[in-house]
Amino acid sequence: MKQLIVALAAVFFAGCGVETASTAATAAAIKKQEMEQGKKTMEQAQQKIDQAVQQMQQSAQRGSDGGEK
Repeated sequence: MKQLIVALAAVFFAGCGVETASTAATAAAIKKQEMEQGKKTMEQAQQKIDQAVQQMQQSAQRGSDGGEK
């Protein structure tokens, strides 16, 4: 779908010159890459949060197990 949009944008900008079309295609490619990197960063942050929560739960469990003895 994104390739279609880039292709249509290239055709649309053809009247403005090849340089403009290539600039638009480059900008679209950069935005796509930025979005993918942002998604990757968000997934990594979520994994770290999940690990921290799990460690806190384990610590709390150990603390409550020690108090019952």
